[in-house]
Amino acid sequence: MKPSQAAIKLDPAAYFRANLQCEIDVMEVAESEPGHLVVVDTRRQSSWDHGHIPDAVHIPTADIPALATGLIPAGSQVVVYSWGPGFNGSTFAALAFAELGYSVKEMIGGIEYWIRNGLPVETASGINTEKPDPLVTAHA
Repeated sequence: MKPSQAAIKLDPAAYFRANLQCEIDVMEVAESEPGHLVVVDTRRQSSWDHGHIPDAVHIPTADIPALATGLIPAGSQVVVYSWGPGFNGSTFAALAFAELGYSVKEMIGGIEYWIRNGLPVETASGINTEKPDPLVTAHA
């Protein structure tokens, strides 16, 4: 084995253990104690206006370095989300929060899977819920 190959060998268990420290699923967010998490929507304004998780804080990814410390207290457990699993916007947002020293997790599935699980979404007309998608929902 070449030295460069040995240097990049990964321990799969360590990788997945570390991954679980950085991700959270939509049902764990939905079922968390009120006030335990600061949920941050990292999408652009038009997406936020289209619908977002109730009580989420809106900070587009590009604005996190400038706005986060003024909006989110130090020591908070931050959960970031963007559109869905086909996009990595929340990964960039999680990195920005981590670089500021926050404890942060990325909500896997984003708002797409939040909606598909039949969880509430806030719009200008109020809080709405969709019928859960039986292919993805954890709801009974």
